[in-house]
Amino acid sequence: MAKPIQSVLIAGFGVMGKGVATSFHDAGFDVTILTRDPARVLASAPEGMQAVSELPDEAPDFVSENFPEDIPPKHALYAEMEAKWGGATVISTNTSGLDLEELAKPLQHKENFLGVHYLQPAEAFACVEEIRISTTSDDTAVRVKAALERTGKEVVMLNRPIVGALFNRLQHAMLHEAYWMVQEGFCSVEDVDKFARLAFGPRMCAGGLIEVKDLGGLVVHAKSQSEIIPNLHLGRTAIQWVQDLPVSGRTGADAGEGFYKWAGKDVAQRRREVKETTRKILDIIEPQVRGGGRDNG
Repeated sequence: MAKPIQSVLIAGFGVMGKGVATSFHDAGFDVTILTRDPARVLASAPEGMQAVSELPDEAPDFVSENFPEDIPPKHALYAEMEAKWGGATVISTNTSGLDLEELAKPLQHKENFLGVHYLQPAEAFACVEEIRISTTSDDTAVRVKAALERTGKEVVMLNRPIVGALFNRLQHAMLHEAYWMVQEGFCSVEDVDKFARLAFGPRMCAGGLIEVKDLGGLVVHAKSQSEIIPNLHLGRTAIQWVQDLPVSGRTGADAGEGFYKWAGKDVAQRRREVKETTRKILDIIEPQVRGGGRDNG
């Protein structure tokens, strides 16, 4: 196998890119940020990181691309990297929903390409998904998994790509049903979040999505599924009122309004609270998750 990954280039230093960079930096990797404004990045980046506005001459071992969800800029970056470094580096994308095979199409060294998708905040969550494409080499997959594990992450491995991968497919399936129920007046946004925080979240933290069904008994579960699934919304079109929110300027907390009204509220403090609470929960559940693997045979 090729040498272990040590040098990492983070392309894109938004909220997600910063978290990914912090994750690698804190684990002792050599981290460089590719950004339009190195001085601004270095002012807020942890000590020891480097920042550049152009690709360095020496190829890093690994690239984490965190550009917005638009294919042409990603393709342009990949082309520039291959022109400069050939096949000397592993290129990963942190896309949430783009087709990985489509992203890989222009690449000359497709064996070095894969998806590495983080949850936000990337530095806090202990889980990350690694998604192979049809041409990802075993060597690439193994090296990346080892590097991610060195940052303290549990790796969820997808053997082939599917839009949304595991995290977002499950998340959006639930959100789609929740948005429809809000639209039809069955419940409020606040009620959905109460359920997630006080019922679904704690239950999943303790037993996972599927294990709790074994513990509860599959006779009841199978019967419930047969009764509920035919009555779900299951629409294949995005819920329109959700699509209309950003169009109308309600783009979320920083804009003062999204699903909730944020005017006059300390958004930065709320983000810190969510991050700190997430970390506390993970501190409780990580030991049992890491040390309590289940035999599914």
